[in-house]
Amino acid sequence: MSAPPPTGPLVTRDGIAAGLRLLGVASGETLLVHSSLSSLGWVNGGAVAVVRGLLDALGPDGTLVVPTQTGEQSDPALWEDPPVPEEWWDPIRATMPPYDPLVTPSRGVGVIPETVRTWPDARRSAHPQTSFAALGPRAREITDGHAPDCRLGERSPLARLEGLGARVLLLGTDYTSCTSFHLAEYRIPGPLVEVGRPAPGGGWETVAEVSVTSDRFDELGHDFERDRPVVRGRVGAAEARLFPLADAVAYAERWLPLHRPRPEEHPQPPV
Repeated sequence: MSAPPPTGPLVTRDGIAAGLRLLGVASGETLLVHSSLSSLGWVNGGAVAVVRGLLDALGPDGTLVVPTQTGEQSDPALWEDPPVPEEWWDPIRATMPPYDPLVTPSRGVGVIPETVRTWPDARRSAHPQTSFAALGPRAREITDGHAPDCRLGERSPLARLEGLGARVLLLGTDYTSCTSFHLAEYRIPGPLVEVGRPAPGGGWETVAEVSVTSDRFDELGHDFERDRPVVRGRVGAAEARLFPLADAVAYAERWLPLHRPRPEEHPQPPV
């Protein structure tokens, strides 16, 4: 049987850049992008064309930032997608390769962030589970100093992005992927959890981290979009949203204590 014909629209690098400019992406700005390649349509050149289109819209003075998370750098006892047999847990902990910003691939964030991660001159932050990668003149400033015990808080790229007046682009994704909301979780008193992962020098380590979860982020995003200015449009076939990161964090700081009281503990998100 022959393969079915691709579904459109046909999307090109130039079309992506034009769509981003029409949405309001400005040359020279700093942009945190959450993306879905499949949502755009049939992209000629795939993820490489998308990254080039983003860089075209941002210009040489702009900085592109993406999440490059590595959730598999975690305790196998918590894995659910798929789970592994209990008798494997200790051998996995003993032999799991430690995080290496240069070679450890991202997981669960899509092919566009992985393409940015491997782009020439890309910078990547040091947290072994919630790193970010960046391209542009502010890449080092944003990614350096990501503390190993601060996934998404004050010593992470999210706080740097907030201070730089960055904006967030949801490109074919919804608010459940909006990492900016997690910075608000760090500013609301909540429990710590023990997080297991491979140690940098080999072996296994456990560190205390603020408990985070994306639970109800879809509702939070709905209310945020209702109450605050969010630019909406389309790039290719993808629905796109553009808004200041600081606005999202400030809104979440007020919304979360009212609508999602913190339980004593949240489990680690499954891998």
